[in-house]
Parts: sequence; structure tokens; C-alpha cells
Amino acid sequence: MPGPTRRGRFGRCTAAAASLSAFAVVLSACVPLQELGPAPQREDVTEVEFGDRTPVEGGDLVMALSSEPDRLDPTTSNSLYTRYVMQTMCEKLYDIDASGGIVPMLAADMPRVSDDGLTVDIPLRTDDVRFADGTEFDADAVVTTLHRNLTDENSARVSDLGPVEEIESLDEDTVRVTFETPFAPFTAALADRAGMIMSPAALEEKGDDFGDAPVCVGAFRFAERIPQTSITVTADPNYYARDEVHLDSIEYRIMTDANIRAANIRSGDVQVADMISPQDIDALQQESGIGTLAVESLGYQGLTINLDRLPEGAEPTPLSEDPRIRRALSMAVDREALVNTVFNGWYLPACSGIAGSSPFASDASRGCPEYDPEGAEELLREAGAPVPYPIDVQVTNSQDSLRFAQALQAQLSEAGFALSIRPVEYTALLDVQDRGDFETVQLGWSGRVDPHGNLHNFHYTGGNNNYTGLDDAEVNRRLDRAASLTEVADRAAAYGEAIDRLHEINPVIYLYRQRNLTAYSEDIAGVQVYADGVVHLSRAGFVEEES
Repeated sequence: MPGPTRRGRFGRCTAAAASLSAFAVVLSACVPLQELGPAPQREDVTEVEFGDRTPVEGGDLVMALSSEPDRLDPTTSNSLYTRYVMQTMCEKLYDIDASGGIVPMLAADMPRVSDDGLTVDIPLRTDDVRFADGTEFDADAVVTTLHRNLTDENSARVSDLGPVEEIESLDEDTVRVTFETPFAPFTAALADRAGMIMSPAALEEKGDDFGDAPVCVGAFRFAERIPQTSITVTADPNYYARDEVHLDSIEYRIMTDANIRAANIRSGDVQVADMISPQDIDALQQESGIGTLAVESLGYQGLTINLDRLPEGAEPTPLSEDPRIRRALSMAVDREALVNTVFNGWYLPACSGIAGSSPFASDASRGCPEYDPEGAEELLREAGAPVPYPIDVQVTNSQDSLRFAQALQAQLSEAGFALSIRPVEYTALLDVQDRGDFETVQLGWSGRVDPHGNLHNFHYTGGNNNYTGLDDAEVNRRLDRAASLTEVADRAAAYGEAIDRLHEINPVIYLYRQRNLTAYSEDIAGVQVYADGVVHLSRAGFVEEES
């Protein structure tokens, strides 16, 4: 017999869902979904411009960072927060602009691609460009970095770079990369960590310890790291555009509590804070002396399901073995209701690894299964699963993540699922995901401009980020085809076909897409936040007070 029920935020809240334990957290209050109105329209604001204000030369800026970065090594790191810090120290061959377009950075121009798509030549800007240790930047340095990304046993960049056959320097300012088959996402990969070029002298000296004190080309260079507390970078006198850099230093101060980040912005103890909670952003926008940036993310948050990476001795579960149960789980999620309720309409539903605003989006990538809790429970029973079906989910211990997990827990109970929530610190959860020591994890991805970076690494057999252990020849074939095409429309259609197959398997239940919400003190300018989620501070500075 089912237990007694009570009306709550997501309709019926079961007595089982209302129990508390060390491994289960539940929602304490509810409002009916039908009372929700449409989500408000939110505009993107990506940059704080100097305008006619005069930048102050010098000064020390403090940024509140919501999680601690992993190793500061472009070859091996996986954390979004590492990209924040590395952005100031390790320039890339290419970068993205405010509209998501790819532009040259350490490259002198866009790549020159042969007619057959197999040869890519990258021209470099070598005049007056030096690494922070004084080593000259040239084609040989680029070759050294790219070889390391492909061959290091701990590299997380192999899937990013595609089917590379050979990398060589044609002269000191031209690198040639030859592919086995055409690979359209290559330039976009070089606009991310795969394109961060490291000092060959530092690599030779430090080896696997490079991330302890990275040396690259950048407006700033590494100064100090105090674990779990802060990372400090200082202006690099060797930087080729030193006259465009205004600050003396940037301190990234680790503040995992969203309330503390907001309080520090209000007090003026920090000048920039990332990952502002949707619970705080509206109030901050009304306060004098504080500004906010907001941009729709190219990434997503979702439930990653362990299909075939179980720890030794662990038994597979019906969830890992039966796609009907995973399909039922996806059908049991009312994504729009959740984001409107939990995130005050600031976030968006997500149905795939491709954002709806991407030029590579299609009907397939935008489409979610219809919310159908009754149908989901019926599918569970058809699969012979116990009802309620228990699922263990590990989730980051931030307030917003837990708030969402609790709301999801209550909603899934309507469809015959019993979700147990285990809060875990962010970097520890990354380790859990890497080890495969989970049934499901609720984690996300900050997103890339090319869909290869959002799909291939996670779903291709042997992909660097294939945490589910998915091994599906048809998914591989469709992703390979999409990466080999050159026209955007053709690639969008091909990725749509890959997503159709992924929706049949559901290794990841996509849930929502964040807006990157950043707060700043209005006595600074030059801060930028783009759709890849990275807060850019290389050209930031304080501004002179108006007389």
C-alpha cells in the first residue's frame, strides 16, 4: 500500500520522500507546478567596457571563485575553474569572442586547410612573443605542446584533437597538422585548453609537475597557490601586449558558499564573483555600486549514469543495463517547471549537449521527451523494475545544486523513483566521476562552441570524458561523420542524428542549462564573460573616480 501523501511543490510528496537520512536530502516546502507562469526573458550582458573612463595603472584585484581548480596543467585538467585562472596565464592559439566566433590569439590568422581537409597549416605570431620564463615562442614550442597533449598518459586532450597523423614545424612561424580523415572541430579545440601553449623549457624541467607552477604566454604569470584558499598571478613583464594590462596582480580566492560570495561583493572585499546564485542575482542588480553579467551557457547540467565503469566487485544495476528505465527517468523530469521554480527563470531546460542558441542546434538537439510521470512509472513496471525504483545520486554540495537535487527528488517521486542524494565537495566529486565510483552523478559541463567538445568526449568509446562507459558503434559512427563534415548545416543535421541515438540510450539525462551569472564592483572595468563560461580578467582594471 502506498504511504500517505501531502500536496507540495511538485504535486504529491510521498512519505518516503519526506524522510531524512545521512544519504538523503529532501525538499521542505512546495508549490503546485500549475501556478508557475512563463519564465521571464533574460538578456545577455557579456562585458564591462571602460567607455570614456580612465583605467588606473596598477592595483590588485580579488575574484571570488566558487570552486577550487584542479591541477593548473592544460594537458590534464578538467575543471572549469582551472580555465578561469589559466585564461590569464596561458594564451591559446585561438580564442572565442562575445558572439561565440573563433578568432586568432597566438595564431597570426585562421588556419589554412587543404582542399581534401587533411592538412591544416597554422600561422603564428612570433614577433616579440615570449613565454613567462623568457623562452621564445615559435613553431617548435607549439609542436612540443601538441605532442604532449596527444601522448601524455594522463592527457585529457586526446579526443579534442581528433585523428592526428603528424605534427611538424614548416618554419619558425608555421605549424602543419596532418589528419587521417578530415576533422572540422580542430580550430575550436585550439580555442580551448588543447590550444594553450606551454614553455618547452618549463616542460623539460618540470615534467609531470608542470601544473605546480605553469609557464606559458600570458598577461599574468603564476605566483602562488595556497591549497583550498587562493591562487595568485602577477603581471608578466615579458608579455607582448604589456601596455594593455592594467593590474599588478589577481588573487583568485576560493569561496564555495554562494551567500559568502554575494556578501563579499557587497562589502567590497572582492571585486568580481563568479557563479552568483539565481537566488541572489535579482537583489544584487538593484544595489548601488554593483553590476552583473549574464550569458547563456553552451554547457549543461545533467545526471551521468554509470553504464559500464563499475568499481571492481560491484554488480550492474537495472538502471545501467535496461534503457527502458533510463528512458522512464528522462520522461519523469519536467525540466521547464524545475528551472522556473528552483532558479527563478534564470536558467533554461536542456535536452542534449548542444545549446539551442548554437548554429549546430536542430529539432533533435532541442527536443526533450514529453513529461509523462504516469507513462514513466508504467515503463518501469514493464521493465520489471521495483517501484519505487531507488537511485543513488552524488551531487556537489553547493546550495543551488542541492536545491535542484531536492526538487528533482520530489518530482521523480511522482513517477515511481526514489532518489537518494549524497552531497560531495566539487573536486572530490570530479575524482568520484573519474574513478567510476558512482551509480549516478549530477554534474555538468561548461560547454564548447563546437559540438564535438560537448558530445564526442562524453559518448564516444574511449573518449576522455566518457564517464558512463558507453560503447555504442552507432553513436561512434554518427559522431565521426559529424566531425568530418565542413558545412554548418550538414554538421547540425549529423549531430541531430547522433542525438537521436543518444536519446534511445540515455547515458546522460540532460536537465538544465545555466546562465553564467557574474557580479562585479563598478569601480572596475574590462571584465568579460562569454558563452564558454570563462571569466576574462586579463584586460581588467580599476577606473579613476570621477571628480
